[in-house]
Amino acid sequence: MRAILAGGGTGGHVIPALAIAQELQRRYQAEVLFIGTARGLENRLVPAAGFPLQLVKVGALNRVSLATRLRTAFDLPRAIFAAAGMLNEFQPDVVIGVGGYASGPAMLAALLKHIPTLAFEPNLVPGFANRMVAHFVSAAAVHFEQTAEHFRNAVVTGVPVRPAFFQIPKKRYSPGAPTLLVFGGSQGARAINHAMMRSLPELTRRLPGLHVIHQTGERDYNEVQAAYAGTAISAEVHKFIDDMPAFFARADLVLCRSGASTVAEIAAAGKPAIFVPFPLAADDHQRRNAEAMEQENAAVVLEETRLDEVWLVDTICALLDDPSRLAKMGDAARAMSHPNASKEIAELAAKVAGVETTP
Repeated sequence: MRAILAGGGTGGHVIPALAIAQELQRRYQAEVLFIGTARGLENRLVPAAGFPLQLVKVGALNRVSLATRLRTAFDLPRAIFAAAGMLNEFQPDVVIGVGGYASGPAMLAALLKHIPTLAFEPNLVPGFANRMVAHFVSAAAVHFEQTAEHFRNAVVTGVPVRPAFFQIPKKRYSPGAPTLLVFGGSQGARAINHAMMRSLPELTRRLPGLHVIHQTGERDYNEVQAAYAGTAISAEVHKFIDDMPAFFARADLVLCRSGASTVAEIAAAGKPAIFVPFPLAADDHQRRNAEAMEQENAAVVLEETRLDEVWLVDTICALLDDPSRLAKMGDAARAMSHPNASKEIAELAAKVAGVETTP
């Protein structure tokens, strides 16, 4: 079996794509090629995982300036032509679009060449690249039931998540000594970092036993570390956390953004969360992801426009003062997880490609 995975840009696209590629290798001894762009995270993560990567030149069309859209429209035919050349050379049995800039040209080239296609959509609202091909793909793997209506032959598989998240045991809440985990993605989130700094005096007063684990990103690390040092609050401040499952296991409550991979990890770990959606995310997908969790009583959504110290402290305290609610939120989150996502997506790709699936 030969498979191309096309797309990338952010970790939310690349990390699940790598999990799918590894599952295809393990189950079907697949030969895998990635197609990405020079500006995406795939340039670091894909070669590091041992997969070949080829690049097309294409930019954004959605929520960008007119000049950027014109440049992208000019580049798109050449990107499709370049992707078609890569398909001619590699001769894939299936092309899997994971969203992001490179996904569109590769999937369009595959459709023009009548190669079987599979769209992977981790967000509640499909991204622009997947919307372009939604009605033409052979099948789609989606995270949310509501997303299935946008595609042909959609299957709810969930988002691939590291097994370690599913292995996190249910935490016994410690009255008077709760642990709050705060992070904003690999680069941190300035709005969350600054809101936490402003909230520290009141959190110290209202939750004197609180312990905070805070991933800041590189940019705000020194400022945030100094802010904690200036209070009596117990804290661990990190620029970046490599072993996130280990820190999830220690947390009673998580404060974070709501990208697709983060939401899937929260569900897999069965952790109650306060989601602060990134307001500039394409198609406002982070807010929609967070609201889907909130509707199942698995999370609380706090809009960035309300991310001041009063709202944030009140929200944190209301949850940490209610262990029963935390437990119910964690159970609701776990019920939304998909432990077999990688396997199911790989099986769907093999089915689309006409390859016999393995038990």
